[in-house]
Amino acid sequence: MEQYKQEFIEFMVDCNVLKFGDFTLKSGRKSPFFMNAGAYVTGSQLKKLGEYYAKAIHDRYGDDFDVLFGPAYKGIPLSVVTAIAYSELYGKEIRYCSDRKEEKDHGADKGSFLGSSLKDGDRVIMIEDVTTSGKSMEETVPKVRGAADVTIVGLMVSLDRMEVGKGGQKCALEEVKDLYGFDTAAIVTMAEVMEHLYNRPYKGKVIIDDSLKEAIHAYYDQYGAKQEVV
Repeated sequence: MEQYKQEFIEFMVDCNVLKFGDFTLKSGRKSPFFMNAGAYVTGSQLKKLGEYYAKAIHDRYGDDFDVLFGPAYKGIPLSVVTAIAYSELYGKEIRYCSDRKEEKDHGADKGSFLGSSLKDGDRVIMIEDVTTSGKSMEETVPKVRGAADVTIVGLMVSLDRMEVGKGGQKCALEEVKDLYGFDTAAIVTMAEVMEHLYNRPYKGKVIIDDSLKEAIHAYYDQYGAKQEVV
């Protein structure tokens, strides 16, 4: 596993973004882990977050794209901090764009989008925190494709939960890939989180011990996509 992925897992834990315990998800599922990207709140946390996204996007997609599109609301700061990090790390200017939940009907920037406008020929990478059901893509992909003749290169999320999406077979990222025809990826997967944290002391504490590993496996027995979680 790449060094930045190991650091990102520890970063999520340090920022209280990735938690372990008993949680009820929006879907109603009872989960032994939970991720909340809204817990990144300080300047230094957001700076690091943008760097991790930029590294993952660079590894996966290189530099052949023009726009980072972050669906409202959580995708807005993600696209901004990642565009900044991309400029600092790789010297490439990437525009950011986000959608508005309500269209603005006044001023010089009226319309359905924030940031850069989308132009014919743009190559776009979508950026989100986590995709569990793919619902946000249902709303935003038609907006992006309807705004201009663009190519959506791929989608990058921070964590692949590796559980079934709405179809009940594949994970949500695979469903998005099949439905819309563009690549999907994550900075880390839950399998990588398990690999890095299981029975490994971190700051004097074992975060994933045998009992938590059993609970996670039980969750995946019920909701896991057909992928291996070690």
